[in-house]
Amino acid sequence: MPEQEDSTAKVKTTFDPNILQDLLPLYYKRLFPHKQFYRWMSYGRSESSVFSNREFSFTLQDDIYIRYQSFETQQELEREICSKVPFKIDIGAVYNIRPKDHRGSTAVQPVQRELVFDIDMTDYDDIRTCCNEANVCQLCWKFMAIACRVLDEALREDFGFDHLLWVFSGRRGIHCWVSDKSARHLDTAARSAIAQYLNVLISGGEGTTSRVIIHDEMHHSVKRAYRIVAPLFEEICLEDQKIFGTPEGVKKLLALVQDQAVRAEIEKRLALVPCDSKSVWQEFIGYFEDMRKSGNSSRYRRYKFIGEEAILAFTYPRLDINVTKGFNHLLKSPFCVHPKTGKVCIPFNPNLASKFDPTDVPTITDLLNEVNTFDEKNTVEGEENRSKIKDYKKTSMFKGTVIFEEFLRKLEQTFKGKAVALSDMKMEF
Repeated sequence: MPEQEDSTAKVKTTFDPNILQDLLPLYYKRLFPHKQFYRWMSYGRSESSVFSNREFSFTLQDDIYIRYQSFETQQELEREICSKVPFKIDIGAVYNIRPKDHRGSTAVQPVQRELVFDIDMTDYDDIRTCCNEANVCQLCWKFMAIACRVLDEALREDFGFDHLLWVFSGRRGIHCWVSDKSARHLDTAARSAIAQYLNVLISGGEGTTSRVIIHDEMHHSVKRAYRIVAPLFEEICLEDQKIFGTPEGVKKLLALVQDQAVRAEIEKRLALVPCDSKSVWQEFIGYFEDMRKSGNSSRYRRYKFIGEEAILAFTYPRLDINVTKGFNHLLKSPFCVHPKTGKVCIPFNPNLASKFDPTDVPTITDLLNEVNTFDEKNTVEGEENRSKIKDYKKTSMFKGTVIFEEFLRKLEQTFKGKAVALSDMKMEF
């Protein structure tokens, strides 16, 4: 529908956090995808109590925190969201009882939960030079795009998961919700095993970067990750971030070499080259190439994969594995509005993660302005043309909602007809 695309105003406004409380009622009433959200959380009613036993947490204005909420229907959840107007909605686990009844029970246990991943840009502060803390730009977003590709391929190819929802966190990171039934029913030990499998980085200690250790040969999952990150290493680390262009950056590179004598030899060679990232990197790799050519195989064997280890150390995803391991860990819901930035936590296509621009994500102010602009253009002689176009389709949030719809369509194909079977099992004669 071209007219909808033309109607989306591209003029970005500066978000004022002080007016969020005034804008959220309109957002929840007109733009939040309540129906699609329920379709996701209810999983087609293919399992008993999968929605009614789900925990939702609301953070209200002034940091009032309400946990252990649960709802019976889409209408009840929507009514509560529009009534309480939460600044943040967190999604928890599905329990063996309704979470709202937890005070009267001594045996509250989580029974299922999406397998979730949380990647935060602040965990890259030791290697990114363009931004720090909560700030993010298109240059450091490339680290997020790499993380998305590496994890998406690993989760699909190594574990056979199909239903992954990738969401921008609204400020400085990304979340992944693995919603396959097999993933939702993993126990804590299995979640921990998957988290550890994907977490190949080893902490390098204070003031150094994390390390990757490859022994006699590269594991197939590490080899696949290397295939993804290696072609981007020069562009991101040497050109964009210029990681080794400072003494601190050089120190982080040298810290990857454990042998003090070898490290000292490299340090002497690096002192003779220009202090720019490309020259430092070429000299670093050149040292080990000379070692290989020297014929000292026993010495070189320890550093056979030093190039690959270094590239992975500076590009591999930095996971918050505690989020993944925790069965009942709360995670911010898609389509929330970040209270500091005003940006919406919108789903994105993992295959196009490199084209996603976090600085261009619409704020709640932008979205409501886009709705008003569309409606004004479709007002005829002072009377609004009451079309059937949903409000979110009038905005730049439309693309993210389409991605969510496509995710739901594929997910729902896996349990088509199971809701009917479940209903038949519950029939009393």
